[in-house]
Amino acid sequence: MPTFQSSPPYEHGSPDSLGVLLVNLGTPDQPTPGAVRRYLREFLSDPRVVELPRALWLLALYGVVLPFRPLRSAHAYQKIWTDQGSPLLRISEDIASALQEKLSQRFAGPVHAALGMSYGSPSIPTALDRLYAEGAKRIVVLPLYPQYSSTTTGSVFDATTAMLSKRRWVPELRFINHYHDSPGYIAALAASVTDHWEQHGRGDKLLLSFHGIPKQTLINGDPYHCQCLKTARLLANSLQLDDEDWLLAFQSRLGRGEWLRPYADETIAELGRNGLGHLDVLCPGFAADCLETLEETAMQNRDIFHESGGGDLRYIPALNARDDHVAFLARLIEKHAGGWPESSPDWSESEAARERDRSRERALTAGAER
Repeated sequence: MPTFQSSPPYEHGSPDSLGVLLVNLGTPDQPTPGAVRRYLREFLSDPRVVELPRALWLLALYGVVLPFRPLRSAHAYQKIWTDQGSPLLRISEDIASALQEKLSQRFAGPVHAALGMSYGSPSIPTALDRLYAEGAKRIVVLPLYPQYSSTTTGSVFDATTAMLSKRRWVPELRFINHYHDSPGYIAALAASVTDHWEQHGRGDKLLLSFHGIPKQTLINGDPYHCQCLKTARLLANSLQLDDEDWLLAFQSRLGRGEWLRPYADETIAELGRNGLGHLDVLCPGFAADCLETLEETAMQNRDIFHESGGGDLRYIPALNARDDHVAFLARLIEKHAGGWPESSPDWSESEAARERDRSRERALTAGAER
């Protein structure tokens, strides 16, 4: 018979709370080939990430990718690593901390936010263990991916439900699988662009660069491409841009297969060859700055632009822990937690404590051991 986890041990009358599981992709623990190899092995072994026949892909992963790519990737990580460690981890922790403060202000009842990573540390199981320890009987899962893709959001669902399937007490669960067209998200993106323009001046064009996925994923029914296009259109409308003022591309392709087009590096090179003076680049699909934005976009693609004959490529930072971003995420969670006790303005800590005491007394009278 399967054994289900009951940790921490259940006690009648123990306080309940609302948990928020905030999830990002993940990062190596160190910018070294060994740490990057461990991270890539976990990441690229996920069948959601690489939809190829398993035997064929695992042969390529262990025979071609893992022996060579970690050294190159480690060098890229070294260029963005900080005294506080991985930028993605530090910024994600900042978002989680700021979100905890916002939620505590917006919710009448107790709410706890925990950060988990799909790959690497802190893991999703570690974050869920923390929420269980805080008494979370209701959990909102928020992957920090504005646009849904099976390769990202889908993998969060898999990891979350796999861990919960081992639990004796499964919490009520609400899963946010996209927010690509939410007005608050679009407004925060627009504000980040206008803030950048006010500080640095407006470039000749704005490039909206999203992470790419294999074209076959789109053909198989993934909504990611359509949601990226809608985000871009809504943002351009919010900024009151004409068609010639902005363009869209997809970055970070891997391997030789066809991915979503147009490719960001090729687009940037063409703009450079056309003699464009100033190119502003925003990556709306990244909630937090990471290797793909800080090294690929702000460094590699900047060099491509300059070497192709262009002027200055200026990267506009991700939303990160901006107050408008965190405030939007808090409102989004509040909306999805609607109807749960902690979201009710009538919730009272003293009344909840009295009800817990009454519940415990009834249980002990009925023969419960604790």
